Amino acid sequence: MADHDARSAQSDARSAQSDARSAQSDAPRAQNDAKDLYRVEALSKSYGKLKVLDNLSFNVLQRECFVIMGRSGTGKSVTLRLLNGLESPDSGSIRFDGQEIAGLREKELYPVRERVAMLFQSGALFDSMNVYENIAFPLREHTDLDEDAIAAKVKEKLETVRLSGIEEKLPSDLSGGMRKRVALARSLALDPEAVLFDEPTSGLDPVTSATIADLIVSAREKHNVTSVVVTHDLALARRVGDRIAFLDGGRFRFVGTWEEADAAEDDVFSAFLAGRSEEVDAA
Repeated sequence: MADHDARSAQSDARSAQSDARSAQSDAPRAQNDAKDLYRVEALSKSYGKLKVLDNLSFNVLQRECFVIMGRSGTGKSVTLRLLNGLESPDSGSIRFDGQEIAGLREKELYPVRERVAMLFQSGALFDSMNVYENIAFPLREHTDLDEDAIAAKVKEKLETVRLSGIEEKLPSDLSGGMRKRVALARSLALDPEAVLFDEPTSGLDPVTSATIADLIVSAREKHNVTSVVVTHDLALARRVGDRIAFLDGGRFRFVGTWEEADAAEDDVFSAFLAGRSEEVDAA
């Protein structure tokens, strides 16, 4: 099952607040200087009678980290899968770097998939392959690199996620946090322009979650990676997010910086940020 999924495709409160303020200071620069990497307009998606996304519109700027939050079952992961062409919308437009990708056939999506990586919630590593083979897989599929060059790339990406020397280990030999980091190394193998993260810290302890957050920030700062992160983890969202969006009722109820989020007067959004589930449910 993990092999199948893989082929479809990777402490303090004051410190968190300080990191969030740092991210906020970068956001105006991104807003003023960067162009859209993604532009989504009037996106709708239903499953039978269940309408998950309803005329959703937003943009993602180059080199920013755009965080999507919301209650379970509101379509956050569906949005990610639409951005990578793993699902098709019922209607609407998805432009990646100016190119319309909604409705493209699988083969036509290959060039986009080389530029956009996805980190699945499970990591989606190949269980039957060791770490080296997992990271080498996209390089063999999408490049003409010889084995020496592939080995150098695998080594480099493992160093990036701070896991040097584990090439021969199988996924079953790794902790949950290590599997997530190996999956991230694999997602970075082709040096993508964007990485889509689906709940990257789900099931991880706070220390490992902080490591994942640091790696997301590092990917942007060192490699100019644009990130779209779906998460329930407020600490992660504050650490990495330039802008956050709150998905509710098939549309974004809020989109803005953390400074704007903390000052927002929307009761449902404020209740979500505060963890007051009864107020969210009542609204």
